[in-house]
Amino acid sequence: MTRLRTTAPLLLAAGLAALAVATVHDAGCADPGRYEARGDGTWSLVGGCVDPGDLVIPPPPVVQPPAPSPEQSRS
Repeated sequence: MTRLRTTAPLLLAAGLAALAVATVHDAGCADPGRYEARGDGTWSLVGGCVDPGDLVIPPPPVVQPPAPSPEQSRS
């Protein structure tokens, strides 16, 4: 039982890694893209299979103004 507990996670990880490689290989993307240095010191991904329209950017959350604090009576 101890040998199974030791080797099962390793076999599972190897299987998942093989599945990930097969998925990427069969993705159907001829141009994987490349990184190019920009003039401002940052890097930009050029090419690839992802179009800007494929990325979903949620709208910014609506911030409610704070409720006014109740006035305390001085009696």
